[in-house]
Amino acid sequence: MLDGVSLDHLRTFVAAADGGSFSAAGRAIGRAQSVVSQSIANLEAQLGVTLFDRAGRFPVLTPEGTSLIVDARRIVADANMLKARARSMSEGLEAELSIVIDVFFPRPRLTACLSAFKKRFPSTPLRLHVEALGAVAQLVLDGQCSLGITGTLPFPPPGLVTERLLSEELVTVVAPANPLARRRGPVTLREISNETQLVLTDRSQLTDGVDYGVQNKNIWRLADLGAKHALLLAGLGWGHMPRWMVLDDLESGRLAQIELEGPAAGVMPFQAIYLGGTLPGPAGRWLTTYLTD
Repeated sequence: MLDGVSLDHLRTFVAAADGGSFSAAGRAIGRAQSVVSQSIANLEAQLGVTLFDRAGRFPVLTPEGTSLIVDARRIVADANMLKARARSMSEGLEAELSIVIDVFFPRPRLTACLSAFKKRFPSTPLRLHVEALGAVAQLVLDGQCSLGITGTLPFPPPGLVTERLLSEELVTVVAPANPLARRRGPVTLREISNETQLVLTDRSQLTDGVDYGVQNKNIWRLADLGAKHALLLAGLGWGHMPRWMVLDDLESGRLAQIELEGPAAGVMPFQAIYLGGTLPGPAGRWLTTYLTD
């Protein structure tokens, strides 16, 4: 009996439930009211249940109709998604976009980008990884991600194409109770030699034995930027952080910015990376363009 149920029947059913009347459903889907009424009647015959109570001026969903409309909506939505994905594939759009983002990348900018991406490419599934240093490049080299956004790895390995994106300011911070916070002027390397430097470490082998931004011998290595942030707030050391992540802490006094003798923390330039000879598809290209200054 159910073999006769068509997607058109279900679309009409959903339109009638949403519109509150068969005439409104007809206007929504471009059908005459009589056609909508007949389609609903055919669907009820196929299902063996009454979907609408027609006793009043307007048709009202029966308990059976209220239960089945949930399934009908899901089937119609799945069918719409199937058509959208097939259309995207025929136009050359990626069936899925897998990206890896540097943990230092500005989170507000990333959130805005992904929100816009969802609206622009609603049928393209997105797989998002967040890593640091060589782990970003490693996922691209291994083919797990088609596109990477890196900043903490200054020199991507051979085989990867790079494109400059935006830059983010880095600051050196400590808890306000730390003696370094009360130092006027640049802090010398001798002054920080007895303080613990909190350093983000790599979860890949690409930069094994290579340190970036390490200026101390007393080092705690952390694999998570959130953990580094928490230890800084707890007064367990000093470290370099992206300004976007500690801006509220600096304004509220939970952290203090210090200036080190010699080169400043400066800015971190981010770049898109992908395998040479494998250009990003339309969705990946859109994303890199959105994140460019």
